[in-house]
Amino acid sequence: MARTGWMLAGGIALALAARADGPAQEFDCMIEARQNIEIRSPAEGLIDRVLVQRGDIVARGQVLAIVESSQERAALDVARTRAEMQGEIKVAEARLDLSSKKMERAQELHRQQFVSDSARDEAVAEFRLASEDLRRTRENQRLAQAEAARASTAVELRTIRSPFNGVVVEVLLKPGELAATATVKNPVMKLAEIDPLYVEVVLPSKLFGSIRRGQQATVLPEAPVHGQHASVVKVVDRVIDAASGTFGVRLELPNRNGRVPPGIRCRVRF
Repeated sequence: MARTGWMLAGGIALALAARADGPAQEFDCMIEARQNIEIRSPAEGLIDRVLVQRGDIVARGQVLAIVESSQERAALDVARTRAEMQGEIKVAEARLDLSSKKMERAQELHRQQFVSDSARDEAVAEFRLASEDLRRTRENQRLAQAEAARASTAVELRTIRSPFNGVVVEVLLKPGELAATATVKNPVMKLAEIDPLYVEVVLPSKLFGSIRRGQQATVLPEAPVHGQHASVVKVVDRVIDAASGTFGVRLELPNRNGRVPPGIRCRVRF
């Protein structure tokens, strides 16, 4: 459980400050994004387009940026064309049909003793070769389809998409700049998931055992957000911090309309 900003260097809690308001107690808390991530390109190349800007709301799967991919798209067009070609299969099918009819005639003539054994065997062999040729042609087309799928994956790797519904916190690379994969530096942008939000609170050890997962609580954000917001306990630390005599609790706060911004302080009432 992260307690950044909640504990002094000596491990003393900053924000217990519990107060009794009738039967309920309130504790200081912090509202945080469910997750903050840095978006990087899975393929190295120059940024071609950035389709969002700071503050934009994005949906899961939405295209955020595109890495230059003209070579990969050309390879995809060629692979798709090969995968869709039917000419060789049609020729092989026609050859098989013709050889099948020739074999049937040869067998019938052989039964009537109008052709020799060798002529019949030659017709049968020609039919088998035509069958094998059609099988090989169809296998080649399946390989071409697999190559088209691989080329499509190469293009998709150069399309950067949002992994969740969230908000763009910062755009760090612009068109023309290099998106590198060999280093953890230079992410393309930063995203935050803000629905639901996490509410982090540090409680005194005397309350250990009285707070349970699934328990309801009320969160009261500080200005500029007002009002009471229902939340649910999702995580209760199973280890007490010996230095401060506290343990951490995480609550989940629905934020469908995005009215509650992460990063503000609050009070939570159990």
